[in-house]
Amino acid sequence: MQNEQITPDQPGSDDKAARRAVTVFPVLVLAAGAAGLLAPGTFAGWGGSVPYLLGVVMFCMGLTMTPLDFKGVAQRPWAVAIGLVAHYVIMPGLGWVIAHALGLPPQLAAGVILVGCAPSGTASNVVTFLARGDVALSVSVATVSTVLAPLITPPLTLLLAGTYLPVDAGSMVEDILKTVLLPVVGGLVVRLVAGRAVDRVLVFMPWLSSLAIAAIVCAVVAGSAGTIKSAAFTVLVAVVLHNSLGLALGYGAGKLTRLGGPASRAMAFEVGMQNSGLAASLATAHFSPLAALPAAVFSVWHNISGALVAAWMAHRARREDQACAARAAGGPAAGGRAALRAPDPPPPGTPELRNSGKPLSAGGGPGRLLRAPGR
Repeated sequence: MQNEQITPDQPGSDDKAARRAVTVFPVLVLAAGAAGLLAPGTFAGWGGSVPYLLGVVMFCMGLTMTPLDFKGVAQRPWAVAIGLVAHYVIMPGLGWVIAHALGLPPQLAAGVILVGCAPSGTASNVVTFLARGDVALSVSVATVSTVLAPLITPPLTLLLAGTYLPVDAGSMVEDILKTVLLPVVGGLVVRLVAGRAVDRVLVFMPWLSSLAIAAIVCAVVAGSAGTIKSAAFTVLVAVVLHNSLGLALGYGAGKLTRLGGPASRAMAFEVGMQNSGLAASLATAHFSPLAALPAAVFSVWHNISGALVAAWMAHRARREDQACAARAAGGPAAGGRAALRAPDPPPPGTPELRNSGKPLSAGGGPGRLLRAPGR
């Protein structure tokens, strides 16, 4: 029996799972952060486990991938390149500007900049679907930005955060290779070798990933519990500005380069949502637990804001499509003078979405829920 085709206008199991993910995940992370704040002595020793927890998250991401995830890059190199450039220019730049504008102390400034230099968060795939965006483009940009992170994140961090704190870019490259690239490749290899066995356990991967991210947040908060009360408001302001401006400028970049409505909505989330788990791990290892606090706050906030913006975008896109349909129906009656604007077509080569049952993996949030047929 073939899977039922799902589009954003037809709520199905994928849609329900996506909404559940962006609802449950922030609550879980908030609870973990509260536990770390209320009982820091219990969880402060978890700091050394953060890189291993991130490795679990990225391995789960690799298990959800197939070689076909890279096919979209070859089919639409221009759109993917725009997404990558926008992501690695806008978010690092915003992090630096916000750190300067708010006069953040060195540890927090470096943490905010490091969040900006991280690759895309895979939660962007989920909210792109909810926003009726181009999921294929979202998956391609998130995948490539993660693969390129060892080459891009350390030098960017050195360039922008080096004036605040010493940055060992070489050591950071090594850490990203060990905690991000190797687990992702390992998960992909396991999927290729034992695909059927992996398919049977994939349903548990999103929850394993979410628990690992929650444990990272708990460890980060516990390690800086003594200074959180004085810094919490400033960090929240920085994170909200960083994420909000990233979403707006990402959408603007898509419109400016004429990628179309669905692709522009995908660009908003690929730029504005980050792999906060990686940022927290690197900040803890190379700076301090306090420097990881912006990543911990970002992990909660970007899932909340992403869900809200996705709902607004989906509502707006649906109304535009309905208005276009109404104008088209009334065109002949108006003597052919109705200005017709067809709904944004899917980009060339973009397949229809299916209720494939592909689970989530949380590289800074639940993600990779959806895929094209055969992915």
